[in-house]
Amino acid sequence: MAQNLHIHKNDTAFVVSGAFRKKQGKVLKVFPDTQRVIIENVNIIKRATRPSQKNPQGGVVQKEGSIRASNVKVICPKCNKPTRIGHKHVKDATSGKKKTMRTCKQCDEMF
Repeated sequence: MAQNLHIHKNDTAFVVSGAFRKKQGKVLKVFPDTQRVIIENVNIIKRATRPSQKNPQGGVVQKEGSIRASNVKVICPKCNKPTRIGHKHVKDATSGKKKTMRTCKQCDEMF
């Protein structure tokens, strides 16, 4: 069963541990089933491809590979530091429904 991850698509992420430690980039794709994320310019892998209509030349293609979501922290837009994520329940002013917002554990900014 898929779980909600602390990191979402288009977040700016910082790699905390592993071979790509201290690198950061934009989150391109999230895989909640396998608990993995793809981050821009992190874990570049080379893939040999056959010639096709899309790529008639074929050859070696470089693309981003996935890394474990537990090795990644979100960079807070306000304090610009890697941080843990908290959650707050906020009542929406227009519809009156309760909404869960993500918060920075350091500066308490909602995003």
